[in-house]
Parts: sequence; structure tokens; C-alpha cells
Amino acid sequence: MPPVLRGFSPDLILVLNLAGTFVFGISGGLAAVRHSLDVFGAIVLAIVVGLAGGIIRDLLIGIPPATFRDWRYLAAAGGAGLVTSLGHPMIGRVQRPIDTLDAAGLSLFCVTGAATALTHRLGTAEAIILGAITGIGGGMVRDIVVREIPVVLRTGLYAIPALLGAGVVVLAYREGTHSTAFPIIGAGLCFAVRMAGLHYDLNLPAAKDVPDSVDPRRLRGRERRPK
Repeated sequence: MPPVLRGFSPDLILVLNLAGTFVFGISGGLAAVRHSLDVFGAIVLAIVVGLAGGIIRDLLIGIPPATFRDWRYLAAAGGAGLVTSLGHPMIGRVQRPIDTLDAAGLSLFCVTGAATALTHRLGTAEAIILGAITGIGGGMVRDIVVREIPVVLRTGLYAIPALLGAGVVVLAYREGTHSTAFPIIGAGLCFAVRMAGLHYDLNLPAAKDVPDSVDPRRLRGRERRPK
């Protein structure tokens, strides 16, 4: 149990992690359905979304991926892909609850990911980044597999809430505060910001009307032009 999460029941943490894995797996399965993949493809994408974030985190830390040491994570992600492939018409009609559960999974994973990084004595910035990667890594790999620009890089507030949630946990721990309240606050902040982004369709500013090719010499000429 990571020190920052002491005071929480290990069984509760396991159940929440498995639930988050299942919910993330559903989003992977839905992506497979949208791209007309078969049942095997749906299961593969579900496993990618459910497990990739934690695997990337553990590999960057330099430890064996935890999800490979407990068959229940693989079963939860694979089961989500199977359920989605077979029942996607019904699942598609409950997108809003799935978005809510996805936000909850993101909130949980950014906190537990940051806590795992702190357990292995990583620096402040590294722990925050790895916490966010735990939550968003699976979705990024999913989009790359289906040849899309990762959603997290082009629309919606997704990475920002994960960074905020992980940041609360890491900064509180660095200040010597080991209260169980801060993981809850971090997860709550991540969830609130993500849901606000969904509800109000919030996005970060993006470059618009940029020509396909810009001559660097023209840009340098503009920089030298006196005001």
C-alpha cells in the first residue's frame, strides 16, 4: 500500500481499481465498435485502455507492471471489451453515465498513479506526470492504434484534471501532510474539472487558420520588423 494511501482499505482500493479498469475498458470497446472491429479487436482495445496507463507508469518507474501480477485486471478489461462488443447498442444509449464513470476512473487512477510514484521516491514533477499518465495513457495508446490524433491532445479537458488531481496528492505529501483527506480532495478536484469540461464543452485554446506550410524566412522577417 503506497504511504500516501494509508488509512484506506486495500480491498476497497482493489475494488475501485478494478471498477476503473472495467469502465476504461468499455471506452476502448466502444472505440472498436466505431471502427468496425470484431470481438477480438474490441477485447484488445479494451485491454489497452484499461491497462496501458498503469503499465507505462510502471515501466517508466522501472518495476514489473502490477497489472501483470493480478489476473483480475486483465479479466476486468477483457470482460469490458466482450460486453461492449456484444451489447454496444444498449451501451451507446447510456453515454452520459459512461462519461461520468470514465471521469471517476480518471480521478482514481491519477491519485493511485501519483501515490505509486511517490512510493518509489520519484521527484515532485515526475510523480505528478506519472499520475496523469496512469489516467490518460490508455486512451492515448487506443487512439494511436486506430490511427487517430489522441483525443487528450485536441479536445476536452482530460489531461489537465489528471495533472491537477495528481498535483494535490504529491504537493501535500511533499509538505509532510499524510492525511487521507488529500487523495480524496485530489480525486474530487479531477472529477469536478473533468465533468465541468464535459458539461460546458470546455477546451484549451487551439491554433486556427494556420496555413499548411509557412516559410520560416517570412516569420523571421516579421520578427525583425520594427514596431
